[in-house]
Amino acid sequence: MAKEIPDLVAEVRVGTGKGAARQARRDQLVPGIVYGGGIDPQPLNVKYNYLIKHLKAGRFLSTLFNLKVEGQEDVRVICRHVQRDPVKDIPLHLDLMRLRRTSLIKLFIHVNFENHEAAPGLKKGGTLVVVRNEVELEVTAGDIPDHITVDLTGLNIGDVIHINDVTLPKGAKPSVDRNFVIANISAPSGLRSSGADADDEADAAEA
Repeated sequence: MAKEIPDLVAEVRVGTGKGAARQARRDQLVPGIVYGGGIDPQPLNVKYNYLIKHLKAGRFLSTLFNLKVEGQEDVRVICRHVQRDPVKDIPLHLDLMRLRRTSLIKLFIHVNFENHEAAPGLKKGGTLVVVRNEVELEVTAGDIPDHITVDLTGLNIGDVIHINDVTLPKGAKPSVDRNFVIANISAPSGLRSSGADADDEADAAEA
């Protein structure tokens, strides 16, 4: 299932240079520019409070957006940089890059865990310890998965789930060449404590 792409609404900025940018900030707008895609760069403004909302949502620099500018066709973009005030930490300028549907990008994709009831380790009282609830994947801009799925069927206490154990959507691959851990099934706390006590007794006997 393709991931729904959120909108990023902007307006064309009239004029360029520091003067136009300062005027935009006085009007509670954040100046920016969109470039790439084989066409000329275009100055834009984004409403300050609207942008702050997106920034607080997190992952702004790794989220694909549907850029909406009145009178123009929508285009897919990703933010490459947000310049911030060094003292106030407020956004001063943003750079957006246009993407084609075939462009490869790195995005964080949510991880879903299913079939908890079919995991013997959980039935025995074990706990699913999620190390990563999202993973960074390299995907094409035209086919972004909504999530990846981890099947817990048959997993027991002590089992570890790595990225290579997961069937990824077609065309997607991890952004790093390392078989990192996504989750594991740990023993119940009481069992872990009993095991620790047994180890202590064994150490005492050896001493």
